[in-house]
Amino acid sequence: MTISARIVSAAYVHIWKMNRYRPTVFICAVLFFFIPACEVAIDPPSLTVESVVIQAAPSEYPEFEDDCLYDDLEHGILQSISYLKRIPLNKDFVFGKDRFNAAHMIKSLEFFSKFVQSKPSGNCLKSFIQSNYLVYRVDDGSKTPQVLFTGYYEPILKGSLTETVEYRFPLYSRPDDLITIDLSQFSPRFKGETLIGRYTGRTIVPYYDRSEIKQTASFRDRARPIAWVKDPIDLFFLHIQGSGKIVLDNGETVNVHYDITNGRPYRSIGNLLMEKGKIDRSRISMQTIAAYLRENPQEADRILNHNPRYVFFKKESEGPFGSLGVPLTPGRSIALDRRIFPPASLAFIETKKPVIGGKDRVCGWTNLSRFVLNQDTGGAIQGAGRADLFWGSGTEAEISAGMMQQMGDLYFLVLKPDDM
Repeated sequence: MTISARIVSAAYVHIWKMNRYRPTVFICAVLFFFIPACEVAIDPPSLTVESVVIQAAPSEYPEFEDDCLYDDLEHGILQSISYLKRIPLNKDFVFGKDRFNAAHMIKSLEFFSKFVQSKPSGNCLKSFIQSNYLVYRVDDGSKTPQVLFTGYYEPILKGSLTETVEYRFPLYSRPDDLITIDLSQFSPRFKGETLIGRYTGRTIVPYYDRSEIKQTASFRDRARPIAWVKDPIDLFFLHIQGSGKIVLDNGETVNVHYDITNGRPYRSIGNLLMEKGKIDRSRISMQTIAAYLRENPQEADRILNHNPRYVFFKKESEGPFGSLGVPLTPGRSIALDRRIFPPASLAFIETKKPVIGGKDRVCGWTNLSRFVLNQDTGGAIQGAGRADLFWGSGTEAEISAGMMQQMGDLYFLVLKPDDM
């Protein structure tokens, strides 16, 4: 996705537009594989929070049953509060036609957290919410005004700090020759437009694509490898998720997080495999894609290089972090379109989740209903009808994230103002 001629004329460059991934675990494990061009130029949404977040009548309230029995909910709420305390207390958050400042958002979260510490029954909780909170439902005005819920997770890879025969695939840090350009400095018309490329001495050109990076033996002179891993397919999926852990051969564990991309557009390898008839659309998932690549190693490089987007990482002491700069809480953090929905806010979701049976297989689906916090975003999470649930790390999280693609409902809760 090259930048428009209008931007080229203004900036006097030819370079790929950066449509950044979420800063950490930044994309749904399913949607990236079977929806083509889910990384596209982001235009101002036609839907706004005023038009899609609608105050619900008590008769429209869900049952507010938490299938996790409030486990880790306090941790998630505290992360949102920590974010809200870092921003101006008079900053407004929009819920439909209503506005609340950050100070009220903090009060709303603290009041709710204190009440649920006693793990109230469903009826008690619903009565508490009806008496003290405004409830907003998400409705984009479509014939099926539900939200598509997908999942993402934090992968764990085996690696080494040095290149060996076993560990020979580098996890790169940000290259020294990669530059970014904030186009808003050229004109206010380009607010939010950022470009990525490299300087050749007279001009700026697109940064190297995935194939060029992998084939350039001297690339490590531009970008220091953080670690070396043993499996190139696992490394590719780490790029997709944007955050993970590297368990080193010396027993240590390194947290790695998204830093920046090469600015190239994302292209779906899942969509490619479906178009070529390699995997049936009804079977497409992260697991079936990985299985195909491992069963057909002679095709793996060509398929992986179909996606020119490449991610560079940085080390962190903890994590993973969401777009608010706070640690994500498994099962409680969700990613939504940050252009529409208020960050750090308390939400309630109703959808389906996979049941993991023997041999780590999905043996059915059951109801998922719980309180969550809006703490992340992502390139594919666009519009009012998309939500991505963070599942955590480990085998079950990987399977659940890779298989989840279910419709459901999304609500927001805010403490009633004192004057109501």
